[in-house]
Amino acid sequence: MDEQVFYEQPLSERIRTFLRLESLFLQANHTLPGASPWDSRATLSTLFEILNVMGRADLKGEMLKELERHGAALTRLEQVPEVDQQRLNQILDQLDAQVDRLHSVEGQLGQALRQNEFINSIRQRASIPGGTCDFDLPAYHFWLERPAADRLRDLQEWLNILGPVQSAVALLLKLIRESAAPSRERAQAGFLQKSLDPDIPCQLVRVAVPPSLSCYAEISGGKHRITVRFMEYVKDGRAVQAAQDIEFDLYCCLI
Repeated sequence: MDEQVFYEQPLSERIRTFLRLESLFLQANHTLPGASPWDSRATLSTLFEILNVMGRADLKGEMLKELERHGAALTRLEQVPEVDQQRLNQILDQLDAQVDRLHSVEGQLGQALRQNEFINSIRQRASIPGGTCDFDLPAYHFWLERPAADRLRDLQEWLNILGPVQSAVALLLKLIRESAAPSRERAQAGFLQKSLDPDIPCQLVRVAVPPSLSCYAEISGGKHRITVRFMEYVKDGRAVQAAQDIEFDLYCCLI
């Protein structure tokens, strides 16, 4: 398949949280190897965002429910002759391993980071615009001036504490995305509305278009229907809906 650009819309708060965490972990892993103090600042700021997202709900319970739900759904496929049983068993083993890994975490996810006085001192100031200047946090300034290898070791240690969350989110989103085959759709004058089966809840809607397309997709939806609008990008003005018909691949991820 040719390279495509994907636009995604979660249809539940749980999947929305997983997507936010996935994006933040990717961002943290991108800036982590950087040697400059600014790279370390960026990684630590992203770590604070991850903690903020994780603190909004019983994330551990939500992730365990989702892992167990996937396990139950896939276990039913063991009786289907056409299914690759070796591949199925590998996925079930991965799900079981993630469940065990989350159960092994004592207390709230990321609790060790929330109890770290150095991290908390920076996190409290990070919500203030420009609040982490050298004169605000001398200890932070001292840490940023340490050798890059020392800072990298500390950052890696802190991110490793969140490893069970990162790996569980990655596995769940991979399974959800791979659960759907694309249907070829046409948005007439840049607009498509499609009904969903309310008895089979859709977890995630994905729209795939070629990189050469001069429009972007806006997706909205709920239990009964989804809407896709293709909008013309306007650099210094308000976006307008595309006037032409646009063909694209639509994925309704149901697992």
